[in-house]
Amino acid sequence: MKSDSRTRGRLRLDERLRALQPIDRFRAPPKGWVRALRDALGMTGAQLGTRIGVRPQTVEAIEKSEAAGTIQLNTLRRAAEALDCTLVYALVPNSSLETVIEARARKIATRELQRVAHTMRLEAQGTDEADFESRVQAYIRDRLSERDLWNEP
Repeated sequence: MKSDSRTRGRLRLDERLRALQPIDRFRAPPKGWVRALRDALGMTGAQLGTRIGVRPQTVEAIEKSEAAGTIQLNTLRRAAEALDCTLVYALVPNSSLETVIEARARKIATRELQRVAHTMRLEAQGTDEADFESRVQAYIRDRLSERDLWNEP
């Protein structure tokens, strides 16, 4: 199911992203990072606007859109640069990428094997549930590729 290079890539990416856990450390302040940093620096909206090259009203709109989660990344990047900051952007998985792959494969294999088991039970040909785990693992190994995991049924 797995190509070695893709697995190694996932493991390297998991290692890099582990430094960002827990993500609660990066939760934005209630009024957003731009406003929090501007206030901490003792900078007015007009001063930040001059540094960005926009009117003070636009700074207020930027801060509101950041707090609402609707700001564009390039706008946030410009504000960060004007505050002498670096915008850091990342998608941090809720669990390791390997865990995501394994869980998705298990879900698909279980769903498919339960269909077969149901049909066999209806035909009085039920199989022992004790070897269900080995059948799931065999199905994942023999029938699924990583690309198949993301096709909706």
